[in-house]
Amino acid sequence: MLEHIPHWLGKALKGVRAGTDKLAIVQEGLGSFTAIDLRSPAFANGARLPERFTADGAGVSPPLFWTGVPAEATRLVLLVEDADAPTPTPLVHAVIWGLPAGDGKLEEGAIVADGAGGAEGDVGRNSYRREGWLPPDPPTGHGEHRYAFQLFALADGQEPKDTPSRGEIVRAMRGRVLAAGLLTGTYSRGTPADIGPVGATVPA
Repeated sequence: MLEHIPHWLGKALKGVRAGTDKLAIVQEGLGSFTAIDLRSPAFANGARLPERFTADGAGVSPPLFWTGVPAEATRLVLLVEDADAPTPTPLVHAVIWGLPAGDGKLEEGAIVADGAGGAEGDVGRNSYRREGWLPPDPPTGHGEHRYAFQLFALADGQEPKDTPSRGEIVRAMRGRVLAAGLLTGTYSRGTPADIGPVGATVPA
């Protein structure tokens, strides 16, 4: 949808951004947590997302893997947000509640609607109110967008309702986060951008 904004309007909106201070991982009340090592074999932290994971390509979700989950965690939550969307709050690209606790991974294309054979856990609603991966589609001329892949390890507690939204997820996580990981990929349209570097090797 945002890819249809004309270049002149995208450029005019360049200073209008949700902001990193509104990402879920920096919200107050989540708890005191240690670090999870969250990575992708497809792109390095801070590097440009390959086109196949965006609205300009196949639009599938990227592969991810993680280590360092505390033994006392009972579930994991993945939340992907665009900190630079020209909206009051970050645009939500993916929500998964209840991934198995422990070190693990998601294969390429695993973030799909429940029942479509994708990731374990309950896939929630993105900002377009659909289950699954919302491919990045920043406005042309708006500049670089940062896509924050946030993984949370939680202690036991109240469950959100099925197919949760971002707000329901954040409320359910309050006071329960034991550890969290952050991986950032970037993407832009209408501005020069380097492709590399690629990501890390998945542990055997």
